[in-house]
Amino acid sequence: MQIDDPDIIAEARAVFDRYEAALMANETATLDAIFWADPRTVRFGIGEILYGIEAIRAFRASVKAYAQRTQRQVRITTFGPDVAATHLEYERIGTGLVGRETKIMARIPGQGWRVVSAHVSLLAADDPGRVMGEVR
Repeated sequence: MQIDDPDIIAEARAVFDRYEAALMANETATLDAIFWADPRTVRFGIGEILYGIEAIRAFRASVKAYAQRTQRQVRITTFGPDVAATHLEYERIGTGLVGRETKIMARIPGQGWRVVSAHVSLLAADDPGRVMGEVR
């Protein structure tokens, strides 16, 4: 298995960037299309636990706008040609709050890259976060 093939990283990054743009614009249809349309899809958000695409779609439909954010650091690791893990450290604009987002993406036959699992968390206001290890 090849880890971190540059071409596969570029493919995953394109999906990551498309998702980020759609999130900031609250383009629900695009966000839904990027997630795997399957009951096994999972999304753990800051204030919600969602199992299955229908729960994720219902949540998305209820959101009026997402908090705007700037990317502080993005890491993408790929495992072979069909699996990628994306990690985003971000800061909510105007608040100083730091968040983290991890997405597991898989290339689904006939569909292309889809998010199959996502986890979003936000640090407490009094915890700026500690970055340990190598920072690129």
